[in-house]
Amino acid sequence: MNEDLKVNLSWQPQDHVEASYTENASAAGSSLVPVVDPEPELLVNPWDIVLCTSGTLISCENAIVVLIIFHNPSLRAPMFLLIGSLALADLLAGIGLIINFVFAYLLQSEATKLVTIGLIVASFSASVSSLLAITVDRYLSLYYALTYNSERTVTFTYVMLILLWGASICIGLLPVMGWNCLRDESTCSVIRPLTKNNAAVLSVSFLLMFALMLQLYIQICKIVMRHAHQIALQHHFLATSHYVTTRKGVSTLAVILGTFAACWMPFTLYSLIADYTYPSIYTYATLLPATYNSIINPVIYAFRNQEIQKALWLICCGCIPSNLSQRARSPSDV
Repeated sequence: MNEDLKVNLSWQPQDHVEASYTENASAAGSSLVPVVDPEPELLVNPWDIVLCTSGTLISCENAIVVLIIFHNPSLRAPMFLLIGSLALADLLAGIGLIINFVFAYLLQSEATKLVTIGLIVASFSASVSSLLAITVDRYLSLYYALTYNSERTVTFTYVMLILLWGASICIGLLPVMGWNCLRDESTCSVIRPLTKNNAAVLSVSFLLMFALMLQLYIQICKIVMRHAHQIALQHHFLATSHYVTTRKGVSTLAVILGTFAACWMPFTLYSLIADYTYPSIYTYATLLPATYNSIINPVIYAFRNQEIQKALWLICCGCIPSNLSQRARSPSDV
């Protein structure tokens, strides 16, 4: 009996646990057999603590990127605007996870549930959309290399940012505007109060964006291989040098896309097949890796960038290392 109670305390909703505990206590009180006191109730779900910790790390890491880009006028190129958009979206997602933890245990109400889930959905939607926008920008910068640094590119970047943030905010407002399962629990998805239909739309949208990113990265790989071959011919490099450079570029793209898929695909597929009746441990186990993507994004897209590295060195140390200032961009830096 004690083992069953421990499982319920760990993974079932709080109201269910309290009701079960009351029934057990009533039954025990009517018995003549001495009753051993149950183990103390867990006041906080350990998974929620892990999610809140993840949100704190996401917020701190991405806040650094946002501040670097915001306080450096030289970082206003389309590429940095998109990286800033990604960092801002991940920052808001981290804040949303923290707020969700605080409200879940200190201020429980329907309004707070809707606001926090709306913020989290909008932020993660903007994060994934920003990743797609960065992929589109990288493809255009390689395919239209001669005309990329033009006013039209800047305008196109601003249009992408307006569209992706507008769409993400609208998606986040859906639960607040009434598309939720607070009145009909049978329509709930794995994340309450999102409906099953809402989660399905988000999952299908993610799969479509992932397919588009995959196609774009395949085209980027072809362009990188062609550019590396042309540079090797112009500088009379050996075939080995061309092979190493191309392999680095392809490996970088594989890491980017593989990390994105590994983080988001489990939760996306689980949201399509599961609903509120499934054990919550599966939701936590698939949702947590999705949050890790927001931790990894600054490492892949921001801190690897040479200009952001210079700005970070200037802020922290007031100088730029000589090896960083003299490093040239290669075809593998995609």
